[in-house]
Amino acid sequence: MPPDTALRCPPVTSGRMLDPSTLGDHVDRLYRAAWALSGSRVDAEDLVQETFARVLAKPRRITGDDDLGYLVSVLRNTFISSRRAAARRLAPQPLDDRFEPADPRSATRPAEAAETREVFGVIALLSEPFRDALVAVDVAGLSYAEAAELLGTKEATITSRLFRARAQVATGMESPSEGVQRDRG
Repeated sequence: MPPDTALRCPPVTSGRMLDPSTLGDHVDRLYRAAWALSGSRVDAEDLVQETFARVLAKPRRITGDDDLGYLVSVLRNTFISSRRAAARRLAPQPLDDRFEPADPRSATRPAEAAETREVFGVIALLSEPFRDALVAVDVAGLSYAEAAELLGTKEATITSRLFRARAQVATGMESPSEGVQRDRG
C-alpha cells in the first residue's frame, strides 16, 4: 500500500442518496416549520425556497429513512444562517421628522438657484488666476496641493489667490458695482 493512501478516509458507502423528486412531498410540513421559526408567512415561503435551493444544489447522501428529518435540519440551519447574516447588516434608521431631506435640485428652491447664478456670475468676472484657483478648490473640491499641481503653481500661491478671490466675491455679492477688481496676481 502506498504511504499516501493510508491517510485517506474510505469513501462513505452507508446511507442513501436523497431523491430530489420526493422533495415536493414535504413542502407543507417544511412550510409550517419555517412559519413557526420565522413568525411570518412570507419569510416562511422564502425560507422553504432557500432550503430547497441549497438541497438541490448538489447531491445529498442521507443516513436513515427519514427525508423530512434531514430537510428540517437544513431548514433550521438555513434560518440560522440568514438571521446571522441579517444581524451583520446595518439596519436602516428612519430620518428624524425635524429635518428636511436635502434636495440637490435647485428647481424646487428658486431663491437658492438665483443666488447660485449670482455667485457664479461674480466668479466669472474674476481675473483668470483667481477664478481658476477658486473654481479648482471651492467649486470642484480639489485640495490645495491638487489645485497647485493642476494650475502649475505653488500651494502657497493657491492659498493667497483663494484668499483674495474669496474677498473679491464677497465684495461683489455685497455691492456688484464695487465688486470684482481685475487684480493681477
